[in-house]
Amino acid sequence: MLSAGVLRAHLVAARLAGTVTTSREESLRSYRLFAARDPRVLLGLDPERLWGEPELLRLMADRCGVSDDPRHVSGPDVIDPDRTLAALDAFADRLAAAAAARAPVLLGTGHPHRLLGFYASLAAALSAAGCDVLTPAHGRRVDITTRFGVRTYNLDYVRGVALVREPGARGSGSDSGAHTHSPLPVRAALAAAADACDTLPALVVGDHGWVCGAGQLGIEAIGLADTDDPALFVGEAEGRVSVAVPVDDAVRSAYYQPLTRYVLNRACLS
Repeated sequence: MLSAGVLRAHLVAARLAGTVTTSREESLRSYRLFAARDPRVLLGLDPERLWGEPELLRLMADRCGVSDDPRHVSGPDVIDPDRTLAALDAFADRLAAAAAARAPVLLGTGHPHRLLGFYASLAAALSAAGCDVLTPAHGRRVDITTRFGVRTYNLDYVRGVALVREPGARGSGSDSGAHTHSPLPVRAALAAAADACDTLPALVVGDHGWVCGAGQLGIEAIGLADTDDPALFVGEAEGRVSVAVPVDDAVRSAYYQPLTRYVLNRACLS
């Protein structure tokens, strides 16, 4: 069994926490855009109140451990590994509760190249525990506005995890997929389930728009978030995201395997 101490050391060594690869410039830019309610960083969340840059910086310092000094404007950002561990414990507890209730779950990622393996292991464990791992709107077209214009994607599921891929990308079921922050994929999945009178998820697990988009619609959501993803932490502060785990979301996929083992062990799902 992976101890908290061993995982903490791994988080720092792999730069999942401690000094991370996300830059302070990237984080501060996201806070400025969020304060201006730019949809690119809202990730589907409609904040209940105004969040200015100073408030966001204080929130991110509290939830992630970034510096709360506004004069610190460059260099690598920082995540407190103890905050990551505490959030992973809460994340695992929510998975355990879903498994105990055999609740229907939906998993999705906007970081398939990095995080697909993490979520796929959770999907397999939840399925083995008796949860219905949902796959609504499989193959559905989703048009997402990007900085390059409107791009068309298809919603796909790989090992129980939703992602989007460009039409003509490698065949369905492969691990390739597009990086996206958009909430439109989760909205498409939930709308398809509702239209077909199918089961809706009791819990959504993921990142980016998958978490904020579901939480905004009143569905319990938990997920991972980097220092430049303030929307998940605002959603958590406002009560629409149950757990936001502060962690660098763009390191090598293999580095997330110890997190998987730790979470599944704590949730008694390994």
